[in-house]
Amino acid sequence: MNRPSRATRLEEAFAALPLIAILRGLKPEEVGGVAPVLYEAGFRFIEVPLNSPDPFDSIRLIRDLLPADTLVGAGTVTRPAEVERLVGLDADLVVMPHADTAVIRAAADAGLVCMPGIATPTEAFAALAAGAAALKIFPAEMVGPPVIKAMRAVLPAGTRLLPVGGITPATMDPFLAAGVAGFGLGSALYKPGMDVDAVAANAQAFVDAWKARQRP
Repeated sequence: MNRPSRATRLEEAFAALPLIAILRGLKPEEVGGVAPVLYEAGFRFIEVPLNSPDPFDSIRLIRDLLPADTLVGAGTVTRPAEVERLVGLDADLVVMPHADTAVIRAAADAGLVCMPGIATPTEAFAALAAGAAALKIFPAEMVGPPVIKAMRAVLPAGTRLLPVGGITPATMDPFLAAGVAGFGLGSALYKPGMDVDAVAANAQAFVDAWKARQRP
């Protein structure tokens, strides 16, 4: 398949909209309705957590359905064997709840974009050394803006931090002031069985909130 490198697509996706759609609980039969409305709203990161029903089927369907500028992959990845399955699906993203360096290295060695979950500077530095492309701040309810600001002071310049957990359009501001690069969006964007129109409305609310905060 002739497409730009993942590194190029990663930079373009961050520039377009650095919001990750976390579709926990999505079923394969829902992909055809949910995935296109997210893409139309501007989302270029789509994650199906592996504790969803038939997640690999959903990931395959999304990857086949959406254009190459979308980075598609799995969340709640905990084992290198799961990374291998994602490689076989031509997936792009490996998002983790933790910072197991064996999983991070497996993803990086396979050329996938890995975003492990971290809550301390020790985890952050180890994850970056293992090949993480960005760091998921998780749970954001516990690792709040003051902690993120302190971590940013010691992490390498340009490290992308993305809080995940409890993020809504109304709770972005303190995190943005702390210097985060984007967000992972869970139940405030999508819940299992949610009507497609509701997903579209939630997606637009997040996009509008993000764009409003990027204006000079």
